[in-house]
Amino acid sequence: MHTNVSRHADYTEGVHPTDDKNGFFAKGRDFESRYVNHQYTEQEKKVLASYESVDYLPPHSHVYLNWLRQQPKRLDWDRWIMMGLIGFSTGFIGFLLHQMISLVSSFKWDYTQEYLTHSGKAVAWLWAVSISLSLVFFGSAIVVILRPSAAGSGLPELIGFLNGTLVRHIFNVKTLAVKFVSCICAVASGLPVGPEGPMIHMGSLIGAGMSQFKSDTMNFDIPFFQRFRNPEDRRNFISAGAAAGVASAFGAPVGGLLFAMEEVSSFWSMKLSWQVFFCCMISTFTTDLFNSAFHNFKYQGDFGLFRSQNYIIFKVMDSLDVNIIMFLPTVVLGVVGGLLGGMFVFINLKLARLRQAFISKASKKWKKKSLKIMEPCLIIILFSTASVLLPAAFSCSPFTCYPNDDNLPPKSFSPRCLTEKADSVTEASVSLYTCPRGETIYYENGSIAYSNKSFNQVASLLFLSGEEAIQHLFSRGTHWEFSYIPLVTVLLLYFAMACWSCGPHISAGLVVPMLYIGALYGRIIGVVLVSMFGVKTVETDPYWAWIDPGAFALIGAASFFGGVSRLTMSLTVIMMEITNDIQFLLPIMVAIMIAKWIGDFITHPLYHALLEVKCIPFLDSEPVIVHEGQNMNLEFFKTSDAMTCPVHVVKSKETVSTIAQLLLDTAHGGFPVVKCGTDFDDKLFLGLVTRMELIILLINDHLFEPVNFVREDEPEVSPLDYQTVKAEKPGSQSASEELLHKYCEEPQYQDLYINLVPYINVSAPAVPEYFSLHRTYILFRTLGLRHLTVVDSRNTVVGIITRKDLMGFNLEEKLSQLLFRNLHNHQVSPLVELNDVTI
Repeated sequence: MHTNVSRHADYTEGVHPTDDKNGFFAKGRDFESRYVNHQYTEQEKKVLASYESVDYLPPHSHVYLNWLRQQPKRLDWDRWIMMGLIGFSTGFIGFLLHQMISLVSSFKWDYTQEYLTHSGKAVAWLWAVSISLSLVFFGSAIVVILRPSAAGSGLPELIGFLNGTLVRHIFNVKTLAVKFVSCICAVASGLPVGPEGPMIHMGSLIGAGMSQFKSDTMNFDIPFFQRFRNPEDRRNFISAGAAAGVASAFGAPVGGLLFAMEEVSSFWSMKLSWQVFFCCMISTFTTDLFNSAFHNFKYQGDFGLFRSQNYIIFKVMDSLDVNIIMFLPTVVLGVVGGLLGGMFVFINLKLARLRQAFISKASKKWKKKSLKIMEPCLIIILFSTASVLLPAAFSCSPFTCYPNDDNLPPKSFSPRCLTEKADSVTEASVSLYTCPRGETIYYENGSIAYSNKSFNQVASLLFLSGEEAIQHLFSRGTHWEFSYIPLVTVLLLYFAMACWSCGPHISAGLVVPMLYIGALYGRIIGVVLVSMFGVKTVETDPYWAWIDPGAFALIGAASFFGGVSRLTMSLTVIMMEITNDIQFLLPIMVAIMIAKWIGDFITHPLYHALLEVKCIPFLDSEPVIVHEGQNMNLEFFKTSDAMTCPVHVVKSKETVSTIAQLLLDTAHGGFPVVKCGTDFDDKLFLGLVTRMELIILLINDHLFEPVNFVREDEPEVSPLDYQTVKAEKPGSQSASEELLHKYCEEPQYQDLYINLVPYINVSAPAVPEYFSLHRTYILFRTLGLRHLTVVDSRNTVVGIITRKDLMGFNLEEKLSQLLFRNLHNHQVSPLVELNDVTI
């Protein structure tokens, strides 16, 4: 039986993986197909084993049933109210987050442009770097010092928790506050990151805290919604909060539902789908309602008017018809997305391991913290310098068409301008940088204007927030707004900096960088087609009007997002909801699927790979077991081939000293309970009790009774109720161990007993030892189990299955040893013939 005591740090910074021993491109480490298991070092296995698992369902014990009977009977109306509260709170947090980011970012870049125009590049650079560095330093320092679990996007930890692994501090009100402030600092500073990932984590934090109506950090316990204080409901509300975070961040309620179902949650039901959909609807509505009236916290009027330009963040103004020929470059974009996505994941993982190794070499804690804070500061200095000074290396580009009214979209004026490339236009919102302002000549009717103004292409992509730059890349009818060299330069810079920026100790996400990088190479493909076939518009050549760089930027963004995350359904819907371009549904689907297929042959999906780097146990939906290059069918193996034995058990009536000694000698998270009686009945399986429940029972010494007074039946009123057993704090680890030593050393506790019957989880599943290993895996993961007891034909305990037993690398080790022994002993291999089973 595996150790499951949660004694791990917030992150595995102490793990120093020996990548050199395995090689930089070692198979089974970071450069390997999704269909191959990750191989852990011995040191990583120790961290992996230190994580504690949690059951999805509450223990079906007498005290739980007694508590359940006392709960008021409702028709689930309170569950819908809770979903609405979570959705509203998440939506309002999303509104505050985006308004703060926009306010700080506008302040920074407006003054930078002003200093460029009037004071020169040196002053502008000094201003931009100073503001950005201050923001990043503060955002990183509060994470490192106050709450390390708020670093990054939080998605790997969230996925691991919803899969059944307990990760410390990720659902804490302190984590929420630190993550909110740190995310504002990171995104507003200009780091190549986005707020969407942290927004998902913050939504799950709201779902975890609000549904329980209590907080250990703030020391309050409100007596409402107490019936939700069980692991099943809490986990469902966390899933709803994560979906609401997606809905608020993207304005995509359906995408939020599908994202939670496809990527985040391991347990789902149709009833939960309706409730999560309602939560996402409320979240999106709340964010859009407040955004309709405020910009940078300034009231704009029009409260309740949902303008499409505001709540569709990358709205495509001009739709284009799809041509079957278009699928040829779409396939190319899918292949590029898969290759670059796999490369992005690989580089990201190598940087993560290098970061762990570098920080682990620091001898003192303050040095480790200093290194963690310095890294994002170094990144922002380099990136801010490139953003402000790199555009100076590129010449100014002339406007190809300039609208008379800046508030009008490009389609409101004629594209026939007095320019060399008459069918292409330039957006009025591009960055002028230090380029000459030029003059504008108007016709008599004022509807058409010619201008010799000029702008800087690189500044138009770097001198903005990531979302504004993506809008430029997605723009239609702007065929020559960006040319090859600026696009390639920004792509190389942004790809490298984004790989580096998504791992440091600051709250930041990857969605905006993924869309940005994909849009850049998509736009490059589009410009290649325009160079080959010329500018085609709906007015001049409707059949070839699909040759538009903005259209391919959209497809490229979807392909890179898919190549990194390997999402399919949810990503497709999210791309539709954030652009409103339903015409491009099929090309986007094709690009995403091809990118996923290609990426799966190179690396694991990013979030699952980060789970492996952080050594968080995770059970995928289907096990992949490879032996000598061939996939093994687990139907040919028995549960006994993977179980751990012998097993430490406790009797339903056990002495205090025996239980205390068992807890001191082992670190197991749970113990099968067997019946007290004759030798034949000595190991008859009754149920399961967890380690924490045993510690709580030992703390309450009024439960101790002499043997003659101990009953093995269920008392009408349990000595401890369910909430006490599940929520009581056992105190510090040292205090608990001191108490256990006392019970072991003092002789009177050898004659005092505890009746465990009221606290046994009588619905803890058990499988026979000859049960199919494949079906054991499905049963364990589907029910969200923590322990699965293995019994023989007489219902006697013979082994136990835990999460670590079913992880791919462990199954491969055990089954390979079994096959080797069978071959050495000249036995029939399980792969060839099933062993006979006698029932």
